[in-house]
Amino acid sequence: MTILKALIAGGQACLRRSYATGSKYIETTRDNDTGIEIISMARKPVNSLNTELLSELNAALVEAQNSRSKGVILTSSLPTVFSAGLDIMEMCTTDKQKLTDFWQMLQDTWLTIYGLTIPIATAINGASPAGGCLLAISSEYRVMVEGKHTIGLNETQLGIVAPKWFRDSYISVIGYRQAEIALLRGSLFKPEKALELGLVDELAKDKTEAIEKCKNYILFYNNIPGLGRAVTKLELRNDVIQWLKNNKDADTNQFVSYTQSPKVQAGLKLYVEHLKQKQKQ
Repeated sequence: MTILKALIAGGQACLRRSYATGSKYIETTRDNDTGIEIISMARKPVNSLNTELLSELNAALVEAQNSRSKGVILTSSLPTVFSAGLDIMEMCTTDKQKLTDFWQMLQDTWLTIYGLTIPIATAINGASPAGGCLLAISSEYRVMVEGKHTIGLNETQLGIVAPKWFRDSYISVIGYRQAEIALLRGSLFKPEKALELGLVDELAKDKTEAIEKCKNYILFYNNIPGLGRAVTKLELRNDVIQWLKNNKDADTNQFVSYTQSPKVQAGLKLYVEHLKQKQKQ
């Protein structure tokens, strides 16, 4: 009878354990035992960050914070890719309004992640170049799955300039000298090298283990007063946050002007053609 009661109680606990919500490109699951929300990007084939995905991600993060979640784990529902970065097709245009809307959505999403007052960790379960790397380094803690995939801000390889808030985020994680060389070269790092540099905090054998390690990071703060933690985090990150808030329009105008230039447009279109040819092989 005791065993039966335990099984029934266990089944009921499983039923209460989590709930899931979804939008077009974002899947959210909340573990009611821990109060942690897992936000998964789900835009096939490679989680390219377009305006719509960024908007949904931003909304999911804001909802998690407003609902007093214990913390957030950001990951991907795709098996081998965390995020391939910014959607090149969003930039293959000279339409000023489209470029402006895209960049401002990226700014807003980054400000939300970087300034999230609840703990946020990233389970990097695959390739994470450029904008994918930006999302990861904007969180507090990163666990990367072992494998052949890489992570890094490789914008120079595409003829793109990583803006100040990208660079400052990178510097704060791996230090000025390492960030300078990596940014100039557009370097991408395998998991072991990323761990050595401090770009990620831990490695995991698979996504399940990565999520568990992220949970452990978040649950550590159960014994830390939330207000003190949140204020300390925002004070530590305030300079970069305030810079972008104070310079959003100038930063947007610089991006739009640079991206509209014929040389950059030609380079982006050439890269898109290269990807198309690669897919045919």
